[in-house]
Amino acid sequence: MNKKSFWKFRKVIIAFIALTIALTFPSEKVFGQTSWTAPKSANNLKNPYKNDKASLQKGKTLYKQYCAICHGEKGKGDGMAGMSLKPRPANLTKEAFFKQTDGAVFWKLTEGKPPMAAYKTVLTKEQRWQLVSYIKSLRK
Repeated sequence: MNKKSFWKFRKVIIAFIALTIALTFPSEKVFGQTSWTAPKSANNLKNPYKNDKASLQKGKTLYKQYCAICHGEKGKGDGMAGMSLKPRPANLTKEAFFKQTDGAVFWKLTEGKPPMAAYKTVLTKEQRWQLVSYIKSLRK
């Protein structure tokens, strides 16, 4: 299997897993996000890679690999796999998302909440912070 085929296969597998989770844990809302608040202690977590251009680029690569399939290329919650999820993936360009601290976003990436996957065992701490940096840059 060549590298291009591998990445396409990986995206299909991620989409399948996300859809399976969504069907297993249905939400009371069909469209849009339900309320999801990180614990207050998450607000104390500080992003060690904030404003680091190299980390931002790494975060962009990670976003394309893990997040774009559901949240869309530009973070608007319109990714291919996200269309079938209930609730739909968050629009990462909205004001409500940007009011969250980096620590809260990091906590959500780490812990997940179906249909959002938990990445604590998939991505390193550094990679999760790099993702936070990139996701927070989507609004610019």
